[in-house]
Amino acid sequence: PQIVVSVYGPDFFGHDVVRGYGAVHVPFVPGRHKRTIAMFVPESTSKLQQFTSWFTGRRPEFTDPKVVAQGEGREVTRVRSQGFVTISFNVM
Repeated sequence: PQIVVSVYGPDFFGHDVVRGYGAVHVPFVPGRHKRTIAMFVPESTSKLQQFTSWFTGRRPEFTDPKVVAQGEGREVTRVRSQGFVTISFNVM
């Protein structure tokens, strides 16, 4: 099993936009586990699309969270690294 993380936040104009996506496998071993997730955000492919998305406040984002957890189809998606999120698990 995996946990998919989607982080949203306001942009310059106050629109709620995606700040990053990431996924991590849930550990099976009992105990306390800490995992750091590398976050990424999709990017527009052209300068015109980048300007239009900035101007309208509608940035590219994934409609299905399964895209983040699976590797299929992501090799053609342009993404940019966007920081890290740390998660702690307490497995019983």
